[in-house]
Amino acid sequence: MTLSFARDTQKAIPLSLIDQSKLVAWLTKQPTAVRRWVKAQDFSAEVGSVVLVPDRGGKIASAVVGMGNAKARQFHRFPLAASVPKLPKGTYRIVSGLSKAYAERECLGWLLSAYSFDQYRKNAASAARLIAPKGVNGRRVEVLANSEVLTRDLINTPTNDMGPHELEAAARKLARRFGAKVNVIKGEALLTENFPMIHTVGRAASNAPRLIDMRWGEAGPKLALVGKGVCFDTGGLNLKPGSSMSLMKKDMGGAATVLGLAKTIMELATPVQLRVLIPAVENAVAGNAFRPKDILTSRSGLTVEINNTDAEGRLVLADALAFACESEPDLLISMATLTGAARIAVGTDLAPFFTDDDAIATALVDAGVNAADPTWRLPFHMPYEKLIEPGIADLDNAPAGGLGGAITAALFLRRFVTQARRYIHFDIYGWQSQSEGGRTKGGFGQGARAVFSALPNILRL
Repeated sequence: MTLSFARDTQKAIPLSLIDQSKLVAWLTKQPTAVRRWVKAQDFSAEVGSVVLVPDRGGKIASAVVGMGNAKARQFHRFPLAASVPKLPKGTYRIVSGLSKAYAERECLGWLLSAYSFDQYRKNAASAARLIAPKGVNGRRVEVLANSEVLTRDLINTPTNDMGPHELEAAARKLARRFGAKVNVIKGEALLTENFPMIHTVGRAASNAPRLIDMRWGEAGPKLALVGKGVCFDTGGLNLKPGSSMSLMKKDMGGAATVLGLAKTIMELATPVQLRVLIPAVENAVAGNAFRPKDILTSRSGLTVEINNTDAEGRLVLADALAFACESEPDLLISMATLTGAARIAVGTDLAPFFTDDDAIATALVDAGVNAADPTWRLPFHMPYEKLIEPGIADLDNAPAGGLGGAITAALFLRRFVTQARRYIHFDIYGWQSQSEGGRTKGGFGQGARAVFSALPNILRL
């Protein structure tokens, strides 16, 4: 689906956004009939509240929505979007109450309210359309919204229709649209081209493992995005219980997120040399599946002892990160639905990230706030380095004990980052458990808008 602002301004319904602290003042300025009608609806301007004001003929003359107060809005990613499903079909024009500081994010939330994953059945979505307010860059907001649509659709699609082959097809489709180049190494060629851990993790699946390599742009700083593309994760021989396996179609959420971010970068003509690397695999169970206590040799030459086949994402990312570093990027970013430990640390609403660069961390946190894409920094805590060294090999893919699991996974990945000027790792969840304003239950992008908004500061664009 494509999300867009309304273009027809002839029959737009005036829409007022009311802060609770300004409700009384707003009412005093309204005609007597409007004032009495709004009061009769017991309207208190709470977030999500709506009053439709009729004209003398009974048609909608205007609409009023509540925006709560400053404290109440802290509980909502997109406060305006909480009202959108309650508005009847029609085109709306905001006439008052839209804060200039939050105009873009509120408009983005409105567009995202219309998202529906309807590949397999039609789902009801909001039919209320918005005219882009004056001062809002409507095209930019539409690009951000539709990049999120791409990410959500990819995550929501079940693995029988979104395995490594189909994920490659999605990347190729995106590349064709923007004139990017794609190279794919798959199956046994992964061994001859020296991507042994990608091959090992994916070799038990009938849908062959592969490395998707997309390049776009010929000038500007080198930006490399690496996304975990585990299209389904059974846990391998360390088989997950059924309850833990039910959402594993989303284990390619990192790949979906970097493709959504790449779409934004290309569509808004960001002046970078972009490279997207996606190791796409299924972690399946078969006679040739890799085993606990196997020792693998990575592309970089580091050896890894396998202590849990369910810690496979870091293995495929390791080969891709080492490959990305061979081009010496100015900024390297990995995104992955990597650890449950990250969810325990910050829950599902925040996108935790790791970086050694304080300036990057500040830029990402600030950008996340402004872009309604909140992030939180976790540490590359050096004393935990010893936890990922098993003694029998260079690295341990699943240290015993499980404490600090998000940090030890990030430290593991950082061992393969040798020639990038700066590195950021995101350990995202990629799923919205309950629908909220602008955030439909299901696949969900995290971190992409924060990264895009921070790029000008990080790369001095």
